[in-house]
Amino acid sequence: MYGPLVHFIKAIDRIPTRFNVSIMLFMACLISYMLRVNISVNILAMVQPIQSSAKQSVPDPHSNVTDETINQTMIGHSKIPDYGPRYNWSSHDQSIILGAYFYGYLISSLPAGIFAERFGGRNMVGLSLAFSALLTALTPLAADNGMWATIANRVALGILGGFLYPALHNLISKWAPPDEKGKFVSALMGGTFGTVITWPLVGVLIETLGWSFAFYIPAAISAIVAVLWYIIVADSPATHPRIKSEEKDYIEKSLGDTVSKSKLLPPIKSLAKSPPFLSLLVLHFGNLWGLYFLITAAPKFMSEVLGFKLAKAGFLSALPYLARSISAFLFGTIGDLLRKRSIMSVTAIRKSFCIFSHIIPGLFLVGLIYIGFDPYVCVAIITLSLGFNGASTMTNLQNSQDLAPNFAGTLYGIINFVGTSSGFISPILVAHFTEQQSTMDEWQYIFMIGAAAYIVPALIFVVFGSGQVQKWNEPKQAQTTTGHEHT
Repeated sequence: MYGPLVHFIKAIDRIPTRFNVSIMLFMACLISYMLRVNISVNILAMVQPIQSSAKQSVPDPHSNVTDETINQTMIGHSKIPDYGPRYNWSSHDQSIILGAYFYGYLISSLPAGIFAERFGGRNMVGLSLAFSALLTALTPLAADNGMWATIANRVALGILGGFLYPALHNLISKWAPPDEKGKFVSALMGGTFGTVITWPLVGVLIETLGWSFAFYIPAAISAIVAVLWYIIVADSPATHPRIKSEEKDYIEKSLGDTVSKSKLLPPIKSLAKSPPFLSLLVLHFGNLWGLYFLITAAPKFMSEVLGFKLAKAGFLSALPYLARSISAFLFGTIGDLLRKRSIMSVTAIRKSFCIFSHIIPGLFLVGLIYIGFDPYVCVAIITLSLGFNGASTMTNLQNSQDLAPNFAGTLYGIINFVGTSSGFISPILVAHFTEQQSTMDEWQYIFMIGAAAYIVPALIFVVFGSGQVQKWNEPKQAQTTTGHEHT
């Protein structure tokens, strides 16, 4: 019974342990996004077909495409068949269900880093994956019990998801040698790749087995990954049961004394007065503003202004996510090479890569105003913008590791908490400008604000940002260190 498992463990132990850990970081992010975004397609098969009379937006007099047609296109049939029970949830009800995850995510992302540093990133991620699998499997039962049971299920799932990324940053601070951190942080783009594969996967599951299995099977995959997580990952090289001593010594020697083995309380007062941290906070907010803005507002622009139905071009809609995933590894590899060969200092790398992660994407948003009305050129611009944003693996996504390896999870939890608020603010801004009509005249203001949200934080970070370990990384030892330096 245990024979195959023993052979599997022996096989993976032939590979460097830190490589296995980075693969599991990628898989954890992939699963997190799989469980996060699957409902955006599943819900189309869970509700009553939208009648054209229920259409809230003003129809295009020159187009006979309705919301029902779009839904039919996404499910993959000219006529919507019975894929399981259907519920009388209004469009407003559906929007609350779809947004419920992010309310839960916002609640837990702030304390998640502190919890990871106190109790270990391994357990935080493992328990998050395991209980997320359980909640996802219970979603059909929650739906049978009504809209509010479904909302509660999604809020709880979001709370579990909010613990994930700060805990992963905590693990990276313990496992990644300095000249490999770019590749480790790039593994966090597994979430973007998870979005790409989840939408077609759940579409096939809905068509062949029904929408309930579009929850059951992702839940089963998550449970399997949770088991593998506990087999492969440990909180640090020192606590891994099967790591080779040579690799353990290499990692610990490369990290030096920047990572403490004792459990320290985060220096909140020092964070509040630290220009490098505050500039990172602004930079991360700008990054998430641009990301959420392009994901939510750009399709609306193409649909209402350009008349392009993104639902009919699944491959085109996946291109921006694919571009961001691929470029993240590319920029991460280049950044690691620059650091390994001491071509540039860490601070210079962080600041110069802001050109690619923030400034160029912002300029592409400005370009959307002047490119005309070709929908495919629009997709190309959005793809390039998100593609260059993959360089964020070398800027805001990694800088918390530079400033305070001891508190990398806490720092990321704080900046992610603030940054996630952009996911609520940007749609409100778009709704404000397009309340009366949705034309290029209104959208040029939206694109300009989006571009400013990218570019201005980058300029602030260039002035105040840093790639050096801050003195409050070891708050209890700060005074002693200062005394030695004066002596």
